[in-house]
Amino acid sequence: MATTVRDVRMIALSLPDSSEKPAWGMPAFRVGGKIFAALGDDDTSIGVKCPKEDRAELIAAEPEKFFLRAGHDDNYAWIRVRLAAVQDEAELRSILLDSWLQAAPKRLVAAHPELAGGPG
Repeated sequence: MATTVRDVRMIALSLPDSSEKPAWGMPAFRVGGKIFAALGDDDTSIGVKCPKEDRAELIAAEPEKFFLRAGHDDNYAWIRVRLAAVQDEAELRSILLDSWLQAAPKRLVAAHPELAGGPG
């Protein structure tokens, strides 16, 4: 079963204090005023927070899933994810939750210890 934009929206908005507000003309999901996920302009990928030092390893391990948009993502702690390569809803939730945890205010993360340990 292919992962869809609808799945992204459903999972992203299920995370505490998450909201949807466009950024750069595309749907973006925020927590504490910070974007933690954004749909690509063609609805086939999402951008999520990812430490710069982790990106190369993810891309090398799964190049069909993870990528950078050359000249655009170079200086930001973001990575792109091809929705067609995401295995299932559980993997999508894990990716979105990891990004949410990086963007969410510390007090919000502390208020949800069930999320800080990873997806359940």
